[in-house]
Amino acid sequence: MKLSAFKFDLPSGLISLYPAENRDESRLMVIHKDTGKIEHKVFKDMIDYFGEDDVMVLNNTKVFPARLYGNKEKTGAKIEVFLLRELNAGMHLWDVLVDPARKIRVGNKLYFGEGELVAEVIDNTTSRGRTIRFLYDGDSTDFYNMIDTLGETPLPRIIMDKRKTNEQDRERYQTIFAEHIGAVAAPTAGLHFTKQLMKRLEIKGTHITPITLHIGLGTFRPVDVEDLTKHKMDSENYSVGEETADIVNQALENKKRICAVGTTTMRALESSVSATNRLKGNEGWTDKFIFPPYEFKICSGLISNFHLPESTLLMMSAAFGGYELIMHAYQEAIKEKYKFYSYGDAMLILD
Repeated sequence: MKLSAFKFDLPSGLISLYPAENRDESRLMVIHKDTGKIEHKVFKDMIDYFGEDDVMVLNNTKVFPARLYGNKEKTGAKIEVFLLRELNAGMHLWDVLVDPARKIRVGNKLYFGEGELVAEVIDNTTSRGRTIRFLYDGDSTDFYNMIDTLGETPLPRIIMDKRKTNEQDRERYQTIFAEHIGAVAAPTAGLHFTKQLMKRLEIKGTHITPITLHIGLGTFRPVDVEDLTKHKMDSENYSVGEETADIVNQALENKKRICAVGTTTMRALESSVSATNRLKGNEGWTDKFIFPPYEFKICSGLISNFHLPESTLLMMSAAFGGYELIMHAYQEAIKEKYKFYSYGDAMLILD
């Protein structure tokens, strides 16, 4: 397919700058692939579509405060450093983005906080990319505690352009089941879950099981080629445990519903399919790009937020729900004033 097929006009007022007051009271659009029926619900109503021995797969990655503000040595110029990926934990070596990039050269030292944390620039990677080494004597736990103290919640730039982060973001731009640190963006479909809703699912006999995929900034990287077969996704680290594989495969055998909570979860699952179209325990890096047409092997349901035009997340949703139906649903969402993007409303697509 072509990039332009995923273009639509999104009123800027529909991009949500703040989360719903209560996580599970966001709006929910339910799309039935078999009939094309669209229902308008509240997120906690999703429980009505799942029953005993169905499976809900969540991404339990944990967002860390990846945006740091520091000062350049000597000049004191203010610098934003966005932590992308830890390259070596023992050496505290990181891939980062810097802004303004023109001021940051190899050999520069950067100071954060009151000088509690110092970093040295050791390489250029891209126009804005740098490799830096934090000059820190503590272990990884101490280091992440320092980042937690000095860093800022890494809200997407499209929200940051309209408002500053606040204390609420530290809690709300994180799922309640976040466990493994490593993401610089939240698995936003999971933001709608509450402990009460998860308990109700468990009482119904629905299995809730995790995967981990550490979301990178590539999630937001625009597609800049018209021919989608030429687009390359950034690699992201993921892990699918044996227990999750067993639960999912049992559901496949019994023809139960398996629902991926979020496109990141779906990517991890589709990156771990065996030759017999079963889920296998696996870990590594995936750059899998899913767009129409695509035959999904594992899931019969997908929960996702409403995404921006021409985004890879929209493309995966369209691959799962069917291009015509999903693009129609997006027009319906605009008409009904659903909220879009990370803090927006949700969509449940069912086979």
